[in-house]
Amino acid sequence: MYDMKNLSQLKKLDENAPDAMKAFWAFDKAAFQPGSIDVLHKQLMALAVALTTQCPYCLELHRKAAVEAGATEAMLAETALVAAVMRAGAAITHATHLYK
Repeated sequence: MYDMKNLSQLKKLDENAPDAMKAFWAFDKAAFQPGSIDVLHKQLMALAVALTTQCPYCLELHRKAAVEAGATEAMLAETALVAAVMRAGAAITHATHLYK
């Protein structure tokens, strides 16, 4: 089901909702520009979110961008562990809703 070639279909969104997609692409570009947080750390954050949401497209795109920005294998591993603990922590804290 997931094939990176599917991303070529994003042009359909560009064609059918041009104003909204133009705004989306500008927002995406602006969010990843260096600022108070450098590109490497922004990409590692994006990768952690992608691991948590389990989006295979985001995983591939942001892994590649993180590596291009200088991420090491150790950084990728620690990012994965942070994402895992956040996902597990959410399950644990939401378990408090089981007890009324």
